[in-house]
Amino acid sequence: MGWLSTENIVAVLTAVLGIVASFAVVWYERRVPHRRRIGYRVQMDTPIGSDNRGGQSQVDTRLGLFNDLPDMSDGTLVLLRIENDGAEGITDTDYTSNGLTVVFTERTVRGVAVTQSDAEHLMDHFAPPGAMRHSGSMIHLPRVPLNRGQHYKLLVLLTGGRVGLGVRVTGGIRDGKVEPNRSTTVDDTPPLFSGPARWITILLTLCVTALAVIVVRRDVPPPIGCATGKLTIIGSTAFAPVVREIAEKYESECPETRITVSPRGSNEGIQELAEAATETADGPPAVISVYDGSKPAGYPQMMGERIGISAFALVVNDSVSTVDLTVDQIRMIYRGDILNWSQVGGPDLPVLLVSRDANSGTRDLFRRRILDGLGEPALTSLDCEHRNSPQDRVVRCELDSTERVLRTVAKLPGAIGYSELQAAVAAGGLHALRINGQTPSIEAIGDDSYPFTEIEYAYTYGQPPTGSLTASFLNYLTRGGGQDVMKAHGHLPCYSPEGFRRCQQ
Repeated sequence: MGWLSTENIVAVLTAVLGIVASFAVVWYERRVPHRRRIGYRVQMDTPIGSDNRGGQSQVDTRLGLFNDLPDMSDGTLVLLRIENDGAEGITDTDYTSNGLTVVFTERTVRGVAVTQSDAEHLMDHFAPPGAMRHSGSMIHLPRVPLNRGQHYKLLVLLTGGRVGLGVRVTGGIRDGKVEPNRSTTVDDTPPLFSGPARWITILLTLCVTALAVIVVRRDVPPPIGCATGKLTIIGSTAFAPVVREIAEKYESECPETRITVSPRGSNEGIQELAEAATETADGPPAVISVYDGSKPAGYPQMMGERIGISAFALVVNDSVSTVDLTVDQIRMIYRGDILNWSQVGGPDLPVLLVSRDANSGTRDLFRRRILDGLGEPALTSLDCEHRNSPQDRVVRCELDSTERVLRTVAKLPGAIGYSELQAAVAAGGLHALRINGQTPSIEAIGDDSYPFTEIEYAYTYGQPPTGSLTASFLNYLTRGGGQDVMKAHGHLPCYSPEGFRRCQQ
């Protein structure tokens, strides 16, 4: 249908509705009656005595208003404007009290005069018998009728307090209220529209503008830096949740892109990348392999890009009360010297080693970082619970993914395994161990105090071509929107200020 798409029809109707609503707000403000309202504001509050000014009074004594009052060293003058800023006139019968009361906090009223009125007949209401009077810190005002927009001002002489103390006007208005309004200059006038009306109008105008953009939108090209095509990401299962979310985010921002995330382990990912290179005749394959640490030797064509720093955790079933192990104790467990948790202060349960298979980068990292380069015991169990042979000292099984390791450890009392930190934190039925008293955390990644961490690498076969989807996604992963996703998953991006130093080591 071209222009007459459902999206555009909805946009046009919504835009029309927004315009109508904008005009309705104006009409409402001008035509629809509001509650009666008396507003007040202090337009001047100034010192006139030597105590308040640090010098002689500068008030022109020719005013003749307050010359005969004694001891004005701490005197102040306040100009108070009282006005009908509602939409209806106020008569003397609309007051539910004897009038209005003005209260000056911590100051004493010494004199008051009505200095300005926009209607001469208002002055009669301040004369006896309902005259204005004052006592202490209060002024009692009569029931002054005010048409819409009318006002009067009071010039008040005060002593006993400093400039800026509170001024409050109280009184009752039938179907209305008395409250302070916006502070303005002496000659300012009330705004044409109320605050809510102005905000509503602004928001509706923005909606109309946004909808107009939808209407005129055509086939908008992808943002700068986006590329089209297909890309496959393989390798680490530990880092897979992060990569999968970043891939989905890239696809949503860059149309005509298809990214497949298919992790089966760091080592297998490197092998798959090498095989893909031999099967591609027209340049490097559109494949990225994520590896927990730097790649093994023997793949000189592989180009690595540092992504971020990950923390890994040693996890145990919740039946094991142990929460802290030293590196030496961990090595003894994986050598088979400790076969029961009671030997390290835990419950009387046999130790069950739930490990990753040989394709795992996490397993290789565990060997390098924790086991001092020594390998784990041989495979002795297929179900992770029973020995294959009575002669086997330890129970150790191998699984092909981080998710399977966590599920198995959570299921078997006495089980111990390892995984990427955030995956371990999210799993139930198990808990992460402190190592040498250090808790695995994002902070420990930055200061290198926790030993079970590693830099994640993204490998490509050779340098990816400029403008290719591989190059674009790598840039997005390491320097673009991928950084926020990594932080949300508890990883430290290499190109963040905190992670840059660690990644260069």
